Amino acid sequence: MGKGGGCVSSKNKTSKSSNSKKNSIDIPSSSTKNLKIFIVFYSMYGHVESLARRIKKGIETVEGVEGILYRAPETISEDVLMKIQAPLKDDTIPEISSPEDLIDADGFLFGFPTRFGCMAGQMKALFDSTGNLWKEQKLAGKPAGFFVSSGSQGGGQETTAWTAITQLAHHGMLFVPIGYTFGAGMFDMDTVRGGSPYGAGVFAGDGSREATEGELALAEYQGKYMATFVKKLVHA
Repeated sequence: MGKGGGCVSSKNKTSKSSNSKKNSIDIPSSSTKNLKIFIVFYSMYGHVESLARRIKKGIETVEGVEGILYRAPETISEDVLMKIQAPLKDDTIPEISSPEDLIDADGFLFGFPTRFGCMAGQMKALFDSTGNLWKEQKLAGKPAGFFVSSGSQGGGQETTAWTAITQLAHHGMLFVPIGYTFGAGMFDMDTVRGGSPYGAGVFAGDGSREATEGELALAEYQGKYMATFVKKLVHA
């Protein structure tokens, strides 16, 4: 056509299409990989660890979700650990080597024993090391829950969890309690059982008591509950 014609050459059309494709961004689908829930715990005598392992089992009953165990770094010297007869830790479960490791998780379940109604110092030290993540809000929007151990029935099963919520609030994270969704098991009065609407729990007693099947069942349920929640959140 003449100079005033409106036709565009096929060469120009190809060039425009090519540029458009070049500038597009490929967003990977979350369905192509497993969602990851980090089970980050501190356990001195193994009570919290027993819950952590059952939580992992519960998480992995939900298709497409993986539970990954991590330890909070120890802050007590080997000499002191020997004197208080703390058992050797299973070295197949890695420690969190850097706060930045936490960024890769889609959700969290943090476990720790109580110390005067609050989380143990080892777990607090881990949270205290996340200042750079807080500064950039790298954990904001990620769901998290808690599971605990205490020495007695009045030893802090609930206060240990709810005093830990402040850590999540400052990071902009979502606290996910189990409430009473466990059903009749939450009202069992026939046996001594740790746990609360805040999350799973175990009574350690003098250290010799082991977690009961009821306590472990609640932990497994919490893992499944959190995995279901995370999956719904991500795919909403």
